[in-house]
Amino acid sequence: MNNYELMVIFTPVLSEEDYKAAQKKYTAFIKEHGGKVVHENPWGLKSLAYPIAKKTTGLYWVLEYSAPSSLNEQLKIQMLRDDNVLRHLFTALDKYAVEYNEKKRSGVSAGTEKLMEA
Repeated sequence: MNNYELMVIFTPVLSEEDYKAAQKKYTAFIKEHGGKVVHENPWGLKSLAYPIAKKTTGLYWVLEYSAPSSLNEQLKIQMLRDDNVLRHLFTALDKYAVEYNEKKRSGVSAGTEKLMEA
């Protein structure tokens, strides 16, 4: 089992219910195919750096999960078929990234923040 982070940009015309339903669909897909969802973080509506399909905003969602590497290809196919997904990005996480994310979520200083001097 490898650790991954998935960032998805959904189309901004989705209602709140549709946005949550799309998130549930992909988390269920991961669980059905032998993966484990570690953490979900819906960012909500954000501006895009450049227009995608004539849209200047998108609904962002970040998902951290562990799964066999073969799952990513199946998940990619599902996302390419979904008209509500503008973009997606898979990132493989090494042990240091996983440790950093755990510390960040728990509120412990990860040691990378700069100290402010008075």
